[in-house]
Amino acid sequence: MRRPAPGKTTWSTQTRKRDPPAMAGGRKVELAEALALGSGWRHACHALLYAPDPGMLFGRIPLRYAVLMQMRFDGRLGFPGGFVDAQDSSLEDGLNRELREELGEAVSAFRVERTDYRSSHAGARPRVVAHFYAKRLTLEQLEAVEAGAPQAKDHGLEVLGLVRVPLYTLRDGVGGLPAFLENSFIGAAREQLLEALQDLGLLESSSFSGLKTPAHH
Repeated sequence: MRRPAPGKTTWSTQTRKRDPPAMAGGRKVELAEALALGSGWRHACHALLYAPDPGMLFGRIPLRYAVLMQMRFDGRLGFPGGFVDAQDSSLEDGLNRELREELGEAVSAFRVERTDYRSSHAGARPRVVAHFYAKRLTLEQLEAVEAGAPQAKDHGLEVLGLVRVPLYTLRDGVGGLPAFLENSFIGAAREQLLEALQDLGLLESSSFSGLKTPAHH
């Protein structure tokens, strides 16, 4: 591989592994800072896909939004996406390629763009920058992704299945989102999820006041 020009971002040509290994959530960095990191760093992009959902659980609990996460090959919950490769012309090109591989052809109905970018986390060990995006879909688009995911290239391999995030808390104060957050998440995925739910208004602000957010496993 050619030595990159100083300050120029290039994508690693190491042997591909589509999903970053388990790492600590890392420190938050601005996108410009992340892109200026040297060639020793790898970049990974993941996306939260969501859509308004008018459904009611048991006829009385509003679902509000359908939010997708996935069960990874390592038994942790995370968002679809993966490493950006040398042949990808941008972070978003790499992300959309990974979404097709993990979720199937239904994702061709939309494209995650730079305007959907939300945050970046840099982890020193391994030297990976995880970029996070959130894309609003129609419920029909999201359901098409769910229906087509079992036919995707990576289904049953790197991706064990999709799951919707419950955006409600049951009367016992535990069932629903609080119980969901007790699962094991990859990297900064739990933090990314909660920030997106709050910033995008997917969860009522009053729901955060009594919400227990367990520490990373």
